[in-house]
Amino acid sequence: MSSSSTVDHESREKRVAAASGKYSGSLWAWILKIALLGVLDAIAVYGVMTAIAHGSTAMAIGIGVIAVIITLIYLPPNRMLPAKYLAPGIVFMLVFSVGVMAYTIYVGFTNYGDGHNGSHDDAVAAIQRDNQQRVPNAPVYDSSVAEKDGKLALIIIDPSTKKVRAGTSDQPLEPVDGAQLNSLGRIKDLPGYRVLPFSEVSQRSDEISQLQVPVSKGASARFIRTTTGSQAFEFTSTMTYDEKTATMTDTNGTVYKDNGHGNFVSASGKALEPGWKVTVGFENFKKALTDHDVRGPFLRVTAWTFAFAVLSVLTTFALGLALALLFNDTSMKGQKFYRILMLLPYAFPGFLSALVWSGMFNQEFGFINQVLLGGASIPWLTDPWIAKAAVLIVNLWLGFPYMFIVSTGALQSIPGDILEASRIDGASAWRTFTKIKLPLLMVPLAPLLISSFAFNFNNFVLIYMLTLGGPRFTDTSLDVGATDILISMVYKVAFSGASRDYGLASAFSVIIFIIVGVISWLGFRQTKDLEEVN
Repeated sequence: MSSSSTVDHESREKRVAAASGKYSGSLWAWILKIALLGVLDAIAVYGVMTAIAHGSTAMAIGIGVIAVIITLIYLPPNRMLPAKYLAPGIVFMLVFSVGVMAYTIYVGFTNYGDGHNGSHDDAVAAIQRDNQQRVPNAPVYDSSVAEKDGKLALIIIDPSTKKVRAGTSDQPLEPVDGAQLNSLGRIKDLPGYRVLPFSEVSQRSDEISQLQVPVSKGASARFIRTTTGSQAFEFTSTMTYDEKTATMTDTNGTVYKDNGHGNFVSASGKALEPGWKVTVGFENFKKALTDHDVRGPFLRVTAWTFAFAVLSVLTTFALGLALALLFNDTSMKGQKFYRILMLLPYAFPGFLSALVWSGMFNQEFGFINQVLLGGASIPWLTDPWIAKAAVLIVNLWLGFPYMFIVSTGALQSIPGDILEASRIDGASAWRTFTKIKLPLLMVPLAPLLISSFAFNFNNFVLIYMLTLGGPRFTDTSLDVGATDILISMVYKVAFSGASRDYGLASAFSVIIFIIVGVISWLGFRQTKDLEEVN
């Protein structure tokens, strides 16, 4: 055997041994990986099918693409190793950050909110359900109320044919077999349904009165309803929808046309409710900046938000730095004990501290007025300007420990020989602080101050728990007050008040994102100048 063939044989044996060791030693790991990828792909298939069922093609494509990429990354052994570490973070970023941001931007360009929650078909069905009249000369049906799959169902007996039919709000009436009747001819039992006893029917009378079961699939504007549970009647909608002209017509002949903004509107200007969700372009942004009822509160809230964020950063940093300088003196006795005391406000949950302070600021019974101020009656939370001062005081209490911690760490990182040289040169304590300590401190602390500004710019918990944004403005229909910041205003527009306007709230969110992003970008650019100190 030649030397070359021997070398080839040995090389092949080494490759076989390496491969066998690679796979045999990790056989169970390989099986586990295949199983986990199989579960992931099964979940992805379910997500794709669900998205398609709800008409979200883009969502289905996104889920499918992510599943395929993840499978291709993790299935091959010892390939694309960097991608295996980066993929989880990127996926979570896309889903929980980029995805949420993109959806928020999308909602900001729609009229999504109360009265415009569903699709066009949902609005047509709801209008027809909400505008009904009893069909004249229609038969009266003996009925029973039941439950099927957790939903209320109505079971009726046709008086002419004696056939039993059943349906829910989502499923039209259909013939059913196997019904058992009692001595009075009422339905006693029906396979697949739980017939409600009289006592339960009485308890759920309000819910039952709202139950509307379509007569058939082809008669979407005709329903069977009951108020007593024992008798049901046929109702028909007073509204007729014409798909060709996309109009609604009532029994009086009034025509309601699609106004292009998610509503059917008559020639006189009367709109039918509910509407449906449509894209409205920049209308929400225009409303936020030009509508008098919205613009005024928005500008005032924006100004206070900037003032609150800036003053919060300055006050907490000033107090935290001062205490850090004070307790950084190694000659001070009990230094560690005092430092622990400074951290106590940081140890309590912020929302709980805000609630406690809210009680302490009570004008009539609060600890501050009754004990500290000897029975004074200062309107801490009801006067606009005093309420703002109270918010800043509480935020100072909550925020200075963090600044104390970071300032203490930064002070201890300053080389001692620099400070010793300043003392030898005869520099005063103030000059040493302003010319040496503070510039050196700002290098590591400037990014933290910027992040603190961003945090306070969106400090929803403090505002909501302490003042609920009050006292409320009296010159606007919006539920907005003097201590509201932009994020709490967004919350109120979206989730409180008489009308919930998710589109407008999303537009506000986009504006907040742009403001915070620009300020942070400018701030981090300025921090580059501080690096020259080093």
